[in-house]
Amino acid sequence: MTADEKKKQAALAALEYIEPGSVIGVGTGSTVNHFIDAIAERMKGAVEAAVSSSEASTERMQQHGIPVVDLNAAGALDLYVDGADESNRHLHLIKGGGGALTREKIVAAASKTFVCIADDSKLVNILGEFPLPVEVIPMARSLVARELTKLGGQPVWRENFITDNGNIILDVHNLEIMEPMKMETQINQMAGVVTVGLFAHRPADVLLLGGEDGVKTVTA
Repeated sequence: MTADEKKKQAALAALEYIEPGSVIGVGTGSTVNHFIDAIAERMKGAVEAAVSSSEASTERMQQHGIPVVDLNAAGALDLYVDGADESNRHLHLIKGGGGALTREKIVAAASKTFVCIADDSKLVNILGEFPLPVEVIPMARSLVARELTKLGGQPVWRENFITDNGNIILDVHNLEIMEPMKMETQINQMAGVVTVGLFAHRPADVLLLGGEDGVKTVTA
């Protein structure tokens, strides 16, 4: 079974968490694309509208005829569905490989239940093998890079990439994140950082992992 097939399994399993007539939060990335397509194919009438975490997801949903609304208008959300680049067994996540980490973090914070969908390769014992994305205001790029180096990482500027918010991304390599909540706080307090792609203070509530034997459900 390919990784893409495993992602699709997890995406289909997330449909069970949708309450008919609800406004849901929808994340970004290849696994979420399967989820968006599945809503259109199987549950289009059940979703009143969606709050999107990226321009790419907004465009995909609009192509399917799924209404997209602003979070300010939607208010609190019952459900947020998104992928992850890594998850540990406490459902702390690394997100932001697609660059939408800030909006993803906002929608997650506004949601009662966060369901994370991924293939089983994303579950790890210690976060950090996947480079940790940090969204940074452009003028602070070098300042933040120096501060991230002090934490033991190697920040690399994601060149030729601008976030939907008009900022840049530093991908921090070679971190072994033993205390995700502590590191999330440390990095978020750096001047010039918009947010870090660690989702530890607001982790996932449910992790759906597609694998050879079907979908495994992990809860904290």
